[in-house]
Amino acid sequence: MTTANRVWVTECPRDAMQGIHDFIPTELKIGYLNSLLKAGFDRLDFGSFVSPKAIPQLSDTREVLQGLDTASTTRLLSIVANLRGAEEASSYEAISILGYPFSVSETFQKRNTNSGIDASFDTVLRIHETALNSGKELVVYISMAYGNPYGDEWSDEVVLNWITKLKNTGISKIALADTVGLAEAKDVSYLTSAVIREFPNLEVGTHLHCAPTNWREKVEAAFNAGCRHFDSAIKGYGGCPMAKDELVGNLATENLVQYLKEKNVETLIDPAGFNHAVHASNLVFLPAV
Repeated sequence: MTTANRVWVTECPRDAMQGIHDFIPTELKIGYLNSLLKAGFDRLDFGSFVSPKAIPQLSDTREVLQGLDTASTTRLLSIVANLRGAEEASSYEAISILGYPFSVSETFQKRNTNSGIDASFDTVLRIHETALNSGKELVVYISMAYGNPYGDEWSDEVVLNWITKLKNTGISKIALADTVGLAEAKDVSYLTSAVIREFPNLEVGTHLHCAPTNWREKVEAAFNAGCRHFDSAIKGYGGCPMAKDELVGNLATENLVQYLKEKNVETLIDPAGFNHAVHASNLVFLPAV
């Protein structure tokens, strides 16, 4: 397998579950996540250390973590929203990666982490230091990367300037997030190409939210722009409840896998394990929808 013909896939059950109103029992979550750990994903965005009042569905992340198969080669990623969460997540040996949502929209940053962009940037610096001291990696999600619905200032220059500042602090991994699914294929193509061209030494991924009618064109736009790190979620569930707007679901992993198969692109995903995980997802999501 060569890196030229390889895509890295992060499965995001955390994003899929966080917007489900009815609480999913902890043991059910553990069983589902363990099926995902057997499927061969590169990373598993399994939970978050955030306020249980803000995201009650993920209030059992600590208990869930204790039941996961740590022998899996899939690396565990936890979302954190502040330094306290980062310190707690970093205390667990099983967690390899921290993810922080850094928005280029002032309105969304306040909704999501209760702080403005400048304060959030300072938080990133402290979380990055915590991650380094704990032997963890940090992925910074550029929320509202492709625009926002609030009328906040946005341009590709704004995005590039913030990524430059992040890079200059030592951040090496970012993911461009189409947080509320606003982006069209041309937007994904233009910005993703610009970021990859401007920052050839950064790991640049995409976290796309898609409708069933436009997922292919958005994936193709990102792939053709050179993106080789994709986030997705089985069945396409998900969306950030902190946006407080109509949610657009995640890129469905089934669609991403099919697209990559058509392109003869390699991943580490095991077909049998993946099919089992898709079946297991019915137990988690269908009763709650």
